[in-house]
Amino acid sequence: FRALCTRDKLLAAFGTRPVRLSTANTFSYRKVDVPFQHYVEQLLQPQDPTRLGSDTLYFFGDNNFTEWGPLFQHYVPPPFRLPGTSAAYSFGIAGPGSGVPFHWHGPGFSEVIFGRKGAHPAAPLDLHPAVCPQALYFPERWWHATLNLDTSVFISTFLG
Repeated sequence: FRALCTRDKLLAAFGTRPVRLSTANTFSYRKVDVPFQHYVEQLLQPQDPTRLGSDTLYFFGDNNFTEWGPLFQHYVPPPFRLPGTSAAYSFGIAGPGSGVPFHWHGPGFSEVIFGRKGAHPAAPLDLHPAVCPQALYFPERWWHATLNLDTSVFISTFLG
């Protein structure tokens, strides 16, 4: 699966397909549809620290697993399970410095295919921010924020 998630392979397979981008801000729900190639070549940039998260569009959350089916048929999720839950997947690609502010939801985990994620820089120092090089479990209603330290390809699995 990782070998299929390189920039060149994703562009060759999905470049002309539309993707829905959203802002990563609790108070902004802006959605924009663009061809995947436009996102990768024009919008997948490092976050400008002088701009608000609501100005930054990134590919996460609103994706169609039917259209991306040829890629996801090769995905083998880690063996993390909770009794009585089923998995819902969300594929994402984001630039360095982008992320999601503090929030909570049901249990799940985030798996990094390429790149690195870390805790948000505004996190209080006593929270001991962690760098997530591969996968990180988050319990139900556990407050967390994410920061893409590099251009990152990732899948979040929500257990519900």
